[in-house]
Amino acid sequence: MPSPNAAVKVAAVVAGMVAGADSIDDLDRLRHGGMGRLFCGIRAPSTLGTFLRAFTFGHVRQLDKVAATVLVNLAGHTPLLRDADRLCFVDVDDTVKQTYGYAKQGAGYGYTHIKGLNALIGVLSTPTSAPVIAATRLRKGSTSSPRGAASLVASTLATAKRCGAAGLIVVRMDSAFYVADVVAAVGRAGARFSITARLNASVRAAIATVDEDAWTAIHYPNAVWDDQAGGWVSDAEVAEIRYTAFASRGPARQVTARLIVRRVKLLPPAGPDQPALVEGYRYHAVFTDSPLTMLQAETCHRGHAIVEHVIADLKAGPLAHLPSGKFAANAAWLTLAAIAHNLTRAAGCLASVFHASARPATLRDQLINVPARVARSSRRISLHLPTDWRWEHPWRALIAAIS
Repeated sequence: MPSPNAAVKVAAVVAGMVAGADSIDDLDRLRHGGMGRLFCGIRAPSTLGTFLRAFTFGHVRQLDKVAATVLVNLAGHTPLLRDADRLCFVDVDDTVKQTYGYAKQGAGYGYTHIKGLNALIGVLSTPTSAPVIAATRLRKGSTSSPRGAASLVASTLATAKRCGAAGLIVVRMDSAFYVADVVAAVGRAGARFSITARLNASVRAAIATVDEDAWTAIHYPNAVWDDQAGGWVSDAEVAEIRYTAFASRGPARQVTARLIVRRVKLLPPAGPDQPALVEGYRYHAVFTDSPLTMLQAETCHRGHAIVEHVIADLKAGPLAHLPSGKFAANAAWLTLAAIAHNLTRAAGCLASVFHASARPATLRDQLINVPARVARSSRRISLHLPTDWRWEHPWRALIAAIS
């Protein structure tokens, strides 16, 4: 890039995000108090903003490669993805980040009818580890969800394998990504897919063929409120059939796999005290080639909601704002936010069992924003921590692990 000291400036932006910055001006917290005495390479927010605005699409792609390499190195030196060699989940989803004014390049109205930019992310997790971000793409606000998703899925799976995912890999997505190109990308990478199927005429016809004796009752340990049903849902029934998807795409693009259907009985409009005149069900179908059993696969797919937690963490942290009017600068900001998220996760894994699964905001409050006093003696800098500080031992464990 034409800007000198690019590595130092990237590190400064990431450090500011880890500390809680969610805009260019917030990066000035790196220069508050004794920060200048503790760290070198600190740059002014104006310098960092100029640096981000110099990015082009090619520079963002280079930064994506750096982000993937950082995650691979973190997974190799910390217990960031425990048991990834046995089972690894890849969750892909997108979200619209609302923007204001007319100066944002690429801003538009998408499927949410909210003006903004569309962020597509790929997340890695295991049954024993919290999610980390493996790939990101910033897209214009009016784009459709599956656009470019096949490429991001391929990149996410490549990074997952570099992180040690040598066993079963299940890619979970919602119905927006129920397209042949995405399923084909999963198959080419040697992974398994678990995608919410759209309830089109073909899927509904397949569900209608399920025999009444084939339904298996299940009970959710934690009931959930269903706005459509108008009540609490804690019981359902599950059945499985073979199904061929994308039949209109030709034999080469058709995929035959399992269709796992969950049905929930519709509640009467006036509540359970008034019997329904006509019995009915609401259906939810999952198209998958997972080797798990029917009930395991259905439970596994419901775990896709974990990606919503990652999106919420980003929007509550560095993605609270898209700071620039330049599209490439905002794309670089999204990639740097992913690096900051993964670094924060790695720090939590090194600190304690509790912090390994804590939210990034909790990690910032308890381990990163440390209420310490800086002192200098005999040309050595010391940090005086509060007396009887509750998080002293996890913090010392983190410092010992990285020093």
